[in-house]
Amino acid sequence: MPAPLPRITREIRLAEVPAGLPGPEHLTLAEVPLPLPEAGEVLVRNRWFQVFPSLRTLIAGGVPGTPFPPLRPGDTLFGPAVGEVVTAPDGCGLRPGDLIAHYRGWREHAVVPVSAPLGDDLPDPAAHLAPGATAYAALTRIARLRAGETVLVTGGAGGVGSLAGQIARRLGAARVIGTTGSPAKAERMTAELGYDAVVLRDGSPIGGRLAEAAPDGVDVVVDNVGGEQLRAAIAVARPGARLAVVGTLATQLSAASGGTTAPVELDAFQLIAKNLTLRGFVGVDEDTRAEWTRRFGAWLRSGAVVFPHTRVPGIENAPRALRELFEGRHLGTVVVEI
Repeated sequence: MPAPLPRITREIRLAEVPAGLPGPEHLTLAEVPLPLPEAGEVLVRNRWFQVFPSLRTLIAGGVPGTPFPPLRPGDTLFGPAVGEVVTAPDGCGLRPGDLIAHYRGWREHAVVPVSAPLGDDLPDPAAHLAPGATAYAALTRIARLRAGETVLVTGGAGGVGSLAGQIARRLGAARVIGTTGSPAKAERMTAELGYDAVVLRDGSPIGGRLAEAAPDGVDVVVDNVGGEQLRAAIAVARPGARLAVVGTLATQLSAASGGTTAPVELDAFQLIAKNLTLRGFVGVDEDTRAEWTRRFGAWLRSGAVVFPHTRVPGIENAPRALRELFEGRHLGTVVVEI
């Protein structure tokens, strides 16, 4: 006999738009009626959801042309999640207990469209929240990393960066360099995450230290930061280097920034003289995601790659987890476990 469904569930809503970085004081834990699925939908109980830095931009008003809509006061936050099916229509291919991935995190229960259940490619279902598909696509589809090349990953201790260094190593990179603002994270990056060298961001110009770490230049850049670090990456790029611009953490994590623009002044002479390729990266197509999931699962099981992440228990602690993400307290992906 299945347990009766609750009449009330909880979700995290935006209470007000902050002037700077959002924190617990700008969010509220609301009790709401349990949502009811319609045709073609299933009810899921969320097990895990990801806390990701782009929420800063969405809360600040969003950016036209990007995949997700802005958040307004009263809206429920959202993001990648893994949920357990509670009810499903007959014949849809899902049954109670199945796990599915969706984008209606930040709530205990969600109504989502019918989709395929998660398989057993990954040994830990929460690993489906790893943003490694972004790093993998940036390296294989945008930058087209070749064996023996030197790779630079800015923001190398973040959700994307903590996997990008490991992936680059598995794909045959000869040298992998990362950047971070934390000495403790730098130690872990070289000890655990495949980095040969880490350049610390300490408030002074980073260009000289980056040149010392990459005396022969770099062939591939996965840029999660923008700003000064993107300029420095271009300065050390070798002729023909390929740069994949994935994120804008320099402004997203800055209280002084509005969160919706990421201006950076680049030297066009270097782009031309070095014949550099600079491409922005927005999303991962399904074929690439499926390829990544297969390879990620094999690497996890063999121990060749790890999933660096912090699990924060309880939806009531999600607002604190968001603030801690902005403060740079955690290495890798931040996951709320319900």
